Amino acid sequence: MSELRAILLDIEGTTTPISFVHEVLFSYARLHARDFLKNNLESPEVRADVALLRAEHALEDENPPALIDDVDSIATYIDWLIARDRKSTGLKSLQGKIWREGYLNGTLKSQVFPDVAPAFERWKAAGLSISIFSSGSVLAQQLLFAHTDAGDLTKFIDSYFDTNVGKKGEPESYRKIAAALKLQPGEILFISDVVAELEGAREAGLKTLLSIRPGNSPQEWSNTIHSFDEVISS
Repeated sequence: MSELRAILLDIEGTTTPISFVHEVLFSYARLHARDFLKNNLESPEVRADVALLRAEHALEDENPPALIDDVDSIATYIDWLIARDRKSTGLKSLQGKIWREGYLNGTLKSQVFPDVAPAFERWKAAGLSISIFSSGSVLAQQLLFAHTDAGDLTKFIDSYFDTNVGKKGEPESYRKIAAALKLQPGEILFISDVVAELEGAREAGLKTLLSIRPGNSPQEWSNTIHSFDEVISS
């Protein structure tokens, strides 16, 4: 990978165990959504998120719960979306704000695989930029890497991208990321645990690796890794 200049990473199943995301983060958001909304529903940022939820709700075709302008119905819809692991921009933005309270009061501590922090150090020493592309909001990404069991890893990360650049399975999302990084697609390596995402990245011209981690769903791809120790090893 002599042309490599940047590494783009998924989070869930790549840097962080799926179990942490689903069993800890999602559960925390579901448990604290109502209290968060009671205390913050009138803030402009939260109102903007609710407006996104309302627009998404209007397009639903799965018979979602009613959504009116009150805490209980919004929280019920949030719970409905989380149960379906929806990649909803409004949901992800609200989750980030809910998690922020948990991180700041010490309730939440992020998990990353043991090879992540050493790899970040090694890649930066090799002159590579590191970016994150997740369906979680940029805020949620920054919070996760700032409060890990390996310390604050945000000092290694140059850029964050979320669904505002597009869906993770669409080639155009990766073209936008390459343009934002001012790099050719072939200079970027994308690592993810989801083949559909790797297909989109590869179609856009990025190099790709499938992350095989404990708890990930079995998938097949031409190039795989079980640890970041296999990427730009010292």
